[in-house]
Amino acid sequence: MTSSVFRTVPSSAAVVIIGGGVMGASTAFHLAEAGVRDIVVVERGDLACGSSGKPIGGVRAQFSDPLNIELGHRSLLAYRDFTRRPGADIRLDTVGYLFLLSTHQQADDFRQSVEIQNGLGVPSRMIDPIEAQKLCPYISTHGLVAAAYSPDDGHARPARVVRGYARAAARSGVTIATHTTVTGLDTTGDRVTAVHTSAGRIACTTVICAAGAWSARIGDMVGFDLPVRPVRRQLAFTAPLAPPAPRIPFTIDFSSTGYFHNSDDGLLFGLADPDEEDGFDTTWTPEWLDLFRTAVRHRAPALADMETVSGWAGLYENTPDHNAVIGRSGEVPNFLYAAGFSGHGFLQAPAVGELVRDLYLDREPFTDVSPLSADRFRTGAAVTRPEAHVV
Repeated sequence: MTSSVFRTVPSSAAVVIIGGGVMGASTAFHLAEAGVRDIVVVERGDLACGSSGKPIGGVRAQFSDPLNIELGHRSLLAYRDFTRRPGADIRLDTVGYLFLLSTHQQADDFRQSVEIQNGLGVPSRMIDPIEAQKLCPYISTHGLVAAAYSPDDGHARPARVVRGYARAAARSGVTIATHTTVTGLDTTGDRVTAVHTSAGRIACTTVICAAGAWSARIGDMVGFDLPVRPVRRQLAFTAPLAPPAPRIPFTIDFSSTGYFHNSDDGLLFGLADPDEEDGFDTTWTPEWLDLFRTAVRHRAPALADMETVSGWAGLYENTPDHNAVIGRSGEVPNFLYAAGFSGHGFLQAPAVGELVRDLYLDREPFTDVSPLSADRFRTGAAVTRPEAHVV
């Protein structure tokens, strides 16, 4: 793969993709596969150094919004085929996703979502607490009303996905410039005409913003509002377990957002801190573990006292309705964007790469992506389809 630190970047390109995470890499791969040439991917650090650097990423189609279900389901199919296309082992483990539900309202809401999911080809189902405990022996059924489970979900390695897409894109001639920071965009009339970087200026005919948590800054460079805000999320890893942990689903206590699943020779723990303020801080704080231990003490008591050996912090890129922004700017028509995935970017990346490819080529996509246009936040209308299955 021709990813390297560029002293200078090409002086011109047909397409400049800003961001070398999973969304930028997927977009580059799908464009190159479709025959688009003269593509440059610009990444300020190493590939997958931002949100895509998460050690293990969940893949699922269990959502409440039909469009998110469709994106997740289509991406799951692509991940299953990843060893062939583009050709890489991403350590996909199809263990399923298990949502633990503690109130009758949660159960009713998830039951409605399961009906929608089933109608779109997702084999999810509602199960009782006893079956949930059989799937995940760590959990306590006390206070558990029901659970939602889909056996086709699971988890994979985001960095491997990024490298797999990027290597295939590079083989097709895509230039990948790492450690190259975007410093500005030139516009003439209603068009972006050039991208300024720390390694030089690139004249271009199209810019695609796939900058994750940093996307709002890129949008500002052309006067286009991308309502994406960064929020820290933290994880922890247990010490190796003896006897080894049973193979369990990606298990989520929906009330607390506490989650856990297998990770090599132990378990991975995660939880969204409701008091976390917006910002780009990715410092891991061991005190965060107290929140997780408190949250799981009644739902999975054995986890509360497990020894942990390390942790990790990364960024979610949130929007007000926890749905992505994908589209083409109406004011700057050669500025395309795919950002704001609110924790769902990795699991939707293959499908979104297809969508951005089709937006660029002005051809009919596999689904109508217009509901995800950033314009939905500019009309003054109330947001009518927020995603409910957010972790």
